[in-house]
Amino acid sequence: MDGEFCVVCGRTDRSLVDGLCADCAADRTVLVKVPAHAEVTVCPTCGARQIGSHWERRGASESLSADDLTPLVTVHPDAALRTIRWEETKSTATVRDLVGRARLRFRGTEREAEIALSVRTVHRTCPECSRRSGKYYTAVLQLRGGGDDRTEKARALRERLDGVWAALLGEARRDAQDAFSWREELPEGWDCYFTDTLAARSVARLARQRFGATIRESATLAGRKEGQDLYRVTFCLRFRRAGAPVQP
Repeated sequence: MDGEFCVVCGRTDRSLVDGLCADCAADRTVLVKVPAHAEVTVCPTCGARQIGSHWERRGASESLSADDLTPLVTVHPDAALRTIRWEETKSTATVRDLVGRARLRFRGTEREAEIALSVRTVHRTCPECSRRSGKYYTAVLQLRGGGDDRTEKARALRERLDGVWAALLGEARRDAQDAFSWREELPEGWDCYFTDTLAARSVARLARQRFGATIRESATLAGRKEGQDLYRVTFCLRFRRAGAPVQP
């Protein structure tokens, strides 16, 4: 409207909010801020980060990146963060001091802001790795031959099943790959242990679809927790050798 002007700079050619143009409002507004003391909790075994009560990004590097730092930034409700570039200024074994140079859009204008951030890395083993180190499991996949050719030597059988397993795990969903804990070599094949039964069942079904494996499922009582029975499930997978005769 005619006669309106910014109460700080006196300009009349820009829209005003509470009597201030965007530039003057930005100069008087904290557009981005970070906590005085920040922490990022990292699993030293798998690189997962603790976010609230759960863990994410298994397989990530233990070194902090923008994926760890940028979520620590709080942006003003009227601003939009475009980019932020981090530069380390000082570091110790567990603490990094950084400067972040942020580009933002505030009320139609482009702005830049600089913030200082100090982050401490906390190492804590995630529940998944803790269970693995304790040989915890809820399901086991038994990889066995098809029983259709008794002339196959034990070593050749294990080598064949090893190749099948590598292909199978490579095609499995990420959550199933994460649930796989360890495996043991046996004269008759391999036993593959999982920390999640549903993940193990999905791999067993993939084995049937991808390699024509037969599945026999069984469960044994492993104990009780909070009044509930706990079971360990065994999936016996039999893989017939290519070209072997089908038993009548």
